[in-house]
Amino acid sequence: MEADFSWMYLIIFLMIPLARILPRILKKLKSGNSESQEIPQRQFESNFNRYEDQSDKQFESNSTEYQEPPKSSKPQTKNMLVLGELHRGVKQFEDIQKNTGLTTEELNSILEDLENNGLMKAQQKSGLFGMKTELVPTDKGFKEYYS
Repeated sequence: MEADFSWMYLIIFLMIPLARILPRILKKLKSGNSESQEIPQRQFESNFNRYEDQSDKQFESNSTEYQEPPKSSKPQTKNMLVLGELHRGVKQFEDIQKNTGLTTEELNSILEDLENNGLMKAQQKSGLFGMKTELVPTDKGFKEYYS
């Protein structure tokens, strides 16, 4: 008569999850339940005061004598602003309009100008809900933006 050792498999497969869960449970019990349930407030706070202090210091140093403002990384023209959005991976007309804050007519004329200059191209793709138009910068557009 053979002995049935299938109960050993049950114990082995139950020990693996328990070995991972038990230390966590014991750690919670040692630290106390009230502390483990509270979310630390610092985790979700942002330190805006640091930025305010920096801007105050910059304002004070600029108020004593006029200094030319540092060159910003923002594009100088609306064409470059739209081209920058295209380089960041924004491909839809609505998303570009939302990010730049341009009106529909302005953005339409800028996109036509960019397409006529060969800096971007419009591609028709089939999507889940039909055809969609994606706006893609060209190599010439990359060179123009980064020069």
